Amino acid sequence: MAKSILITSIEGHSGKSLIALGVIDALSRATARVGVFRPVTRASDGTDDVLEMLLSRSGIGLPAADCIGVGYDELHADPDAALGRILERFHAVEARSDAVVILGSDYTDVAGPAELGLNARIAANLGATVLLVLGGRDTAGHGERLGATSARTAAQLGQLARLGIAELAQERAVLSAIVVNRADPDHGEDIRAAVSAVLEERTDDGADGVPVWVIPEDPPLVAPSVRGVLQALGGRLARGDEGLLDREVLDVVIAGMSMVNVLPRLIESSVVVIPADREEVLLATLLAQAAGTFPSIAAIVLNGPFVLPEPIERLLDGLGPRVPIIATDLGTYETTVRVMNAPGRLSVDAPHRVGRALALFEQHVDVPALIALLGVARSDVVTPLMFQYELFDRARTQRRTIVLPEGGDDRVLRAAGAVLSGGIADLVILGDEPAVRSRARELGVDLDAARIVSPTDPELVPRFAAEYARLRAHKGVTLAQAADTVTDVSYFGTLMVHLGLADGMVSGAAHTTAHTIRPAFEIIKTRPGVSVVSSVFLMALADRVLVYGDCAVIPDPTSEQLADIAISSAATATAFGIEPRVAMLSYSTGDSGSGAEVEKVRAATQLVRERAPELPVEGPIQYDAAADAAVARAKLPGSSVAGRATVFVFPDLNTGNNTYKAVQRSAGAVAMGPVLQGLNKPINDLSRGALVEDIVNTIAITAIQAQEVPA
Repeated sequence: MAKSILITSIEGHSGKSLIALGVIDALSRATARVGVFRPVTRASDGTDDVLEMLLSRSGIGLPAADCIGVGYDELHADPDAALGRILERFHAVEARSDAVVILGSDYTDVAGPAELGLNARIAANLGATVLLVLGGRDTAGHGERLGATSARTAAQLGQLARLGIAELAQERAVLSAIVVNRADPDHGEDIRAAVSAVLEERTDDGADGVPVWVIPEDPPLVAPSVRGVLQALGGRLARGDEGLLDREVLDVVIAGMSMVNVLPRLIESSVVVIPADREEVLLATLLAQAAGTFPSIAAIVLNGPFVLPEPIERLLDGLGPRVPIIATDLGTYETTVRVMNAPGRLSVDAPHRVGRALALFEQHVDVPALIALLGVARSDVVTPLMFQYELFDRARTQRRTIVLPEGGDDRVLRAAGAVLSGGIADLVILGDEPAVRSRARELGVDLDAARIVSPTDPELVPRFAAEYARLRAHKGVTLAQAADTVTDVSYFGTLMVHLGLADGMVSGAAHTTAHTIRPAFEIIKTRPGVSVVSSVFLMALADRVLVYGDCAVIPDPTSEQLADIAISSAATATAFGIEPRVAMLSYSTGDSGSGAEVEKVRAATQLVRERAPELPVEGPIQYDAAADAAVARAKLPGSSVAGRATVFVFPDLNTGNNTYKAVQRSAGAVAMGPVLQGLNKPINDLSRGALVEDIVNTIAITAIQAQEVPA
């Protein structure tokens, strides 16, 4: 029977979805099959945005409609029959899961203790323990309006806990933990102490020893996005960068006064509501954004049934404003009300917000204790999500500094924000500091913890030029030539790594592979005993992680180079917690075939055995014999590698590159890489089509490689 936990609250707007997201992520570190179930929802047809968001992180592979019990109408029509239906549908999810996260009802129907009692009864009938969420903000009477909530005191939260614990006990539900969410950040310990004191009073209810975790209020997480404001207004995007629609809105400015009075009232990350017939205020606000000397606003709303005059439209065409400009025919009052009531929520469409929520949860909740609390045994299966967690955890153990040369790329900035919020690495970003920080603010990315360095820095360029001229003196490079070369971001970043100002570099989102790695060949150079720089992809399949090399660097390696690739790939596998068993791939297995290509692989295998006798290696061997135990028994019985290989060394780049892409597309594998190996210090290349998640993963990989570099 799967372990299950029901997450519920005494009231609405407590942030249960954030807690559920964090619990799912925590459980996904231990097991591959984490189910999600929603006993009661507004609609029973699977149209549940929160459920969709949670399922996107669970990896269980079930459609939302299969993870829903009943709707409110069905519950009210016949409560007993509805409970039976909930049990039936829950057991179907449970049968396919090792653990199930159950999200309680949303307080969209009957609020207060009556709904908590319903959730408690459901938990008791499903055999689930309860995680009680207490809202740290008082939202009674005004929902989630911008700036409308007030922080609850420790005493108030203690009283709220007392009510919730009593209600759960009355319904025979088992309390496993309490999370105070959206708490006053200045009184976290007082709140923890007050709630813990209540638990100590309630030992007769089985509440003794229940952990209490406190998560502080994080305004951007509960704030609406510009996209949410656009939808709430039913307006249209008249102008601006669509990429900025996911920025959080933290305040509202009503620009109903003259230009000189509006400008000093602009607020960071606010929506500025401007009557559409106040063209001078619109232009002044846009110029304030272009100047960079005023707070960076999230959006402008032009309200009212007015059309901008043609000269103003032509002027806007020339200005090309990036800030989103939303048009609506509503009046100022109605516009303001809708903006202030626009909902802030986690969703699949806002990965940066999901990442921020997970980082906040992990920072304030003891994840190993939570997993132990639920009694979920760690699985031998390693899913892509589990491997990603391992990467991040390993990177955090010894934080390293990674330089990102492409500070002008939005993907890089978003990835940098995720890395910093998750504590994965420290970062140096190359670029013009005002421009980088301004763009980050527009994107809603927090880069306060990053160091921004210009590649024309007057102190570093002479130092880097002297070092590069020294290294390349044998090629006739003069100091003047070096001074010109080192301002290239790839050379500048590589020299930072070389001189110890950073521990590794990740680039390539906006540059070619050659542009990224050529400076490394010239400056970083190869480790002792390694003749070539090669690469691997970490291939995260549904249940395990394999290492493929070389798929990106050496077109037609010799036997000696193949041996180098194999030994380097095995070392890379070890660095990432993968036990290396090396398969030297060919179109022939054992002695079954001959030919120049087979002989090349056979010779390489012998070189590996001579240079690394402790390393399990087999070759030449076909892919099926290396990966499939049944085929291995027929083709190469008795081999310690056949059927169990974890490191696959391809005979040439053509084979390797096509194979990794075929497995990636056909088997749905997550390909992390290319990871360069053989350099003295880690430099890694990105695909120019890299997603934000790819960049985050590569930064984590580079940080782990940097941990392996001798001090």
